[in-house]
Amino acid sequence: MSADGRSSTLSPAETLLGSPFRLDNKVAAITGAGSGIGRAIAEVFASAGARVRTLDINLTAAEEVAKNIQNRDLDAAAFECDVTRGDMVNRTFENLSRRGRVDILVNSAGIAHVGNIEQTSEADFERIFRANVAGMYHCMRACIPDMVQQGGGVILNMASIAATSGLADRFAYSMSKGAVVSMTYSVAKDYLAKNIRCNCISPARVHTSLVDGYLANSYPGREKEMFDKLAASQPIGRMARPREVAMLALFLCSAEAAFITGADFPVDGGFLTLRA
Repeated sequence: MSADGRSSTLSPAETLLGSPFRLDNKVAAITGAGSGIGRAIAEVFASAGARVRTLDINLTAAEEVAKNIQNRDLDAAAFECDVTRGDMVNRTFENLSRRGRVDILVNSAGIAHVGNIEQTSEADFERIFRANVAGMYHCMRACIPDMVQQGGGVILNMASIAATSGLADRFAYSMSKGAVVSMTYSVAKDYLAKNIRCNCISPARVHTSLVDGYLANSYPGREKEMFDKLAASQPIGRMARPREVAMLALFLCSAEAAFITGADFPVDGGFLTLRA
């Protein structure tokens, strides 16, 4: 019972620690926030008290996510941002700086590609590199100077198990996510003394609209069969849910993770270690 006689709704852990994994009044800029994992992160961060800034190449999608958050009386604003364009990224973060500060940057924007090296044209390779590698470079380079000036911050990059596991027909995508892990380690090392933490998450397959679209385009009429096959490739027997990735992101960006930097966290249903 609480002091006023009402039943407490706190869990034992919350009673001991206070409410954990809070981001109260932290400004979190999230790229790719219009859909999938980025959207889930935006919604979870807002629920944890963050002032969320949804960045996406699709402004309508970013606005929809921000509106849904605002409808819960939480703080959110949407920004159009094509991460492949350094000039646009710089303008976006200058706009964010004028509004205050960015405490947390989550780089979730990215695209996929299916194909081995022979099936990957130079245009394909460059397209994946611009979105998945240069895009994160642009955002971190635009954000870090302000984080240094304000005394610190948190950066979280979305990588993939493709970075460290040999996946068939994922040549360009694996290349790009390997670069994300390497950039994460480098930034964590270079800005350790500046109180900037930098980590990455490496999911296995996550059930998003991108998966559904890929199956519909590649296997018309066989969507369920192929979905079940892809889901079974994780030893746990299913794909991850976007919210499950978002909850790890919340922990890594919270004060409870203050001792964690320069790390890559798999969310893979046992894919890397438990495959037969």
